[in-house]
Amino acid sequence: MFKTPAITFILLTLMIDAIGIGIVFPIMPDLMDRVGAGDTGQGAFWGGLLMAAYAAALFLSGPIVGSISDAIGRRPILIAALAMLALDYVIMAVAESFWLLLLGRTLAGLAGATYITATAYIADISSQKDKAANFGLIGAAFGIGFVLGPAVGGLAAGISISAPFWIAAALSAANAIFGFFVLPESLPPEKRRPFGRRDLNPFRSMFDAFRLPGLAVPLICIFIFEFANMVYPTLWAFWTREVFDWPTLYIGLSLAAYGVLLAGVQGGLMPVFINWIGEYRTLMLGMGSAVVGLIGFGFTGSVIALAVFLVVAALADLVPTLMTAMASNQADEDRQGLVQGVIASLSSVAAILAPIVMTGLFQASVDDKGVYLPGAPFFFSALLVIAMVPLVIRLRGHAAA
Repeated sequence: MFKTPAITFILLTLMIDAIGIGIVFPIMPDLMDRVGAGDTGQGAFWGGLLMAAYAAALFLSGPIVGSISDAIGRRPILIAALAMLALDYVIMAVAESFWLLLLGRTLAGLAGATYITATAYIADISSQKDKAANFGLIGAAFGIGFVLGPAVGGLAAGISISAPFWIAAALSAANAIFGFFVLPESLPPEKRRPFGRRDLNPFRSMFDAFRLPGLAVPLICIFIFEFANMVYPTLWAFWTREVFDWPTLYIGLSLAAYGVLLAGVQGGLMPVFINWIGEYRTLMLGMGSAVVGLIGFGFTGSVIALAVFLVVAALADLVPTLMTAMASNQADEDRQGLVQGVIASLSSVAAILAPIVMTGLFQASVDDKGVYLPGAPFFFSALLVIAMVPLVIRLRGHAAA
């Protein structure tokens, strides 16, 4: 039933989603310059506000879109979301003001159904014991997109600041057309559930998800970890420019290198680790790597040290994939969309709050009037990950046998 073109479409969708996100990171300082958002510190603040707007829109739409996909199926949601993403990138390409950029990022958040519904699609066609490994394919596709996105962003920006967005728009539109012809529905009518007025309230949908047996702890853990991990997409371009004085190209290449590592960890090492030491120990390995990586970046001032801790940080990306699989295993088939939508919303809440906190902390740490400590946001994130260890210990029983 689920032939190679359909799986190819799902993985391409996730890869294009990552490309679209990754394209922005290396050019964010230049993009802020184009719309007159100020110097490095102020640019980081306004760039964080853009990310927060994206996350706010995704928070409001995530559970709703997930529930709609539980009611009408995954296929129409995926194709419509890709079309909306294409529109967003066109707006970003032509924007000459911050407020038009803000509109584009808000539309992108509403179109965040690509990741939510694609993950639910994979959950539909996976057994419980295979979910973690199959979600690893999602991470691998995202990692490949993360390789291409910053590289395309850094290189295409040499042509014009708008060129990366035109490329992302074309990719999204082409994949929507491809999916229209090759994607079968993964959720049969008999496994769907009605969409009601209750599903229109994202807060009520999250409350419903937290009430499902065994879901509260993994959902809380996902929120805390995503909040801490937001230090990377929020500050990487600004931090490397401040500490190493890197141009856009170097920033893009460093993010591309991380994407290569991420794809290797998710698509290659994760299944090996799970078979070797089990899901729970693999999760703890990721937690330890997260703490070491964050503290390492906080202290580093050399490119060699940065390269070492980039490898360690890639191992930390085992954590959200495994937690998502553990949460998915607690939900029935007709609630996979809801669960993935709630996970996306929680991640969005983290992405709303974290850029404000991280950029504020970064701005204070590089201010001439205060203590110069550009690594301060990384130290703060490390403390958050350490604080969640008692909750992670409770997830031992959630791991698949």
